[in-house]
Amino acid sequence: MRKPLIAANWKMYKTPAEATAFIGAFLPLVANQQKTEIVLCPSMTSLAVSLEATKGTQVHIGAQTMDWHDNGAYTGETSPVMLTAIGVTHVLIGHSERRQYFNETDETVNLKLKAALAHQLTPIVCVGELQAERESGRTNEVLQRQLTVGLKDIDAATATPLVIAYEPVWAIGTGLTATPEIADEAHRFIRAQLAEILSPAIAASTRILYGGSVKPDNAASLCCLEDIDGALVGGASLDPNSFAQIIANASA
Repeated sequence: MRKPLIAANWKMYKTPAEATAFIGAFLPLVANQQKTEIVLCPSMTSLAVSLEATKGTQVHIGAQTMDWHDNGAYTGETSPVMLTAIGVTHVLIGHSERRQYFNETDETVNLKLKAALAHQLTPIVCVGELQAERESGRTNEVLQRQLTVGLKDIDAATATPLVIAYEPVWAIGTGLTATPEIADEAHRFIRAQLAEILSPAIAASTRILYGGSVKPDNAASLCCLEDIDGALVGGASLDPNSFAQIIANASA
């Protein structure tokens, strides 16, 4: 059985004080939630206070990105060594906004994935197509390329922690959401690709999340599908009540 995972991507929102206040309000709402793995991904400046506020709870803290080098003259970057040293357990890799605004590529996704696995971080690797790519019938072509390059030379024996997040870029922050049928089709294709690139066993055990305008009212219809193992939530994760409701609905 694949344990569902619901992750909050706070993007460039919340000061440390706001992150602490969120967690204080959120934890009582999920205190009895044991069926789902919960991850909060705050900005770098809020990682330490978030780790402190969730200490001793079932809520994990992830970073929104990282560099693939352990250290070096890379001004402004954060290494996997730095993340694990403070207790971070998860990391987002290749989010569409990182690709769009900061020139991340399938090749840099591959480097970051290797570094995350080497440092025992749980990598949440994001893949997904633009609206023009979907409209031109290239969704599978894009997903195949992103996965083939992103997972290049990954040893199946070390890939067990891998999580994939399918985020149709046209549905991020737009209010548009892939229908359950569209999402399910993409997830099944991704799982088939994982079987080819890694192994059927890894494909069967890898959690694939849906990300793209997930809200309390659509979480249940998306997460009940066989190949959807949770969600990567953006805007709706900024409010503790909304995010807790998504977790409850997705876990029902």
